[in-house]
Amino acid sequence: MRIAQIAPLTEAVPPKLYGGTERVVSFLTEELVAMGHDVTLFASGDSVTSARLEAMHPTALRFDRGLRDIIAPHMRMVEQVARRADEFDVLHCHLDYWPFSVLSRGTTPFLTTLHGRLDLPELVSIYQCFDDVPLISISDAQRRPLPEVNFVGTVYHGLPADLLRPRPVKPGYLAFLGRICPEKCPDRAIRIAQRCGLPLKMAAKVDRVDLAYHEAVVRPLIDGVQTEHIGEISDDEKADFLSGAVALLLPIDWPEPFGLVMIEAMACGIPVIAYRVGSVPEIIEDGVTGFIVDSEDAACAAVARVGELSRERIRARFEERFTAERMAEDYVALYRRFVAKARPALRVVT
Repeated sequence: MRIAQIAPLTEAVPPKLYGGTERVVSFLTEELVAMGHDVTLFASGDSVTSARLEAMHPTALRFDRGLRDIIAPHMRMVEQVARRADEFDVLHCHLDYWPFSVLSRGTTPFLTTLHGRLDLPELVSIYQCFDDVPLISISDAQRRPLPEVNFVGTVYHGLPADLLRPRPVKPGYLAFLGRICPEKCPDRAIRIAQRCGLPLKMAAKVDRVDLAYHEAVVRPLIDGVQTEHIGEISDDEKADFLSGAVALLLPIDWPEPFGLVMIEAMACGIPVIAYRVGSVPEIIEDGVTGFIVDSEDAACAAVARVGELSRERIRARFEERFTAERMAEDYVALYRRFVAKARPALRVVT
């Protein structure tokens, strides 16, 4: 099958450090190539892939210090994809609603995986306007704000089975991994760790938009001893970081669409202690791969119980539910379904 993967240009595919969407696009692309499909990846020029790379900007936009308009490179990419659409059997977009207007006027089937939150009021009219565009959710919880749009499937993210594996180290701290921002509640993670009497290591990115929050709320709580912020880490560093943790804390306060960090921890056999919001009840099996909690008190109680969980069982559940191979198979089934019923060319009404 001839498949186009259209990625955001914000980060490389895969990203050098933080970047959930681009990382998932990379995992999917590589699995599709391994399955024998003819895959073209539209992405930034510093991306690395075994697919055919079509560079839509020299570098990831995040690292282009001279760029002031991030929309312009994306609009150019959408137009390039539209002009070449007949070269492909299916177009798989990861750009939210940006391509809808252009690609819905073509004849090549296209699917869009939505990677972000959908509970923003301004999104309602956009998705109602394009209510026939096929959408893929990354959790059932993600769909709740827009129940009437055209969701055609839910595909959970997956990681390559050998990307992260448990390391033979003795756990000695709680871990926070991802991004420092209000909705991820790193300050809550710090309080939980302090109450449990355990060190907290934070491997996290600080975006410019979150600098004020970091400086006012989080930085004063970091002492470098009980609470340590080690900054962003790469995939190569995650197995050691996670394997050394007693548990991963995910004390979020937003409708998490998926939460890649949860399955990264599971791949390392690490229990996840997460708040009951968004996708969490779909990803974490309470009492098996972690604990789902509703308060700091419950989180502290869960930390005391992580010894009841089997790290081998956690890793096994990752292999059963969240590998990149399973993810790619799910997407291919959707591709075949839509290629088989590709809609005819739109008629021009005069």
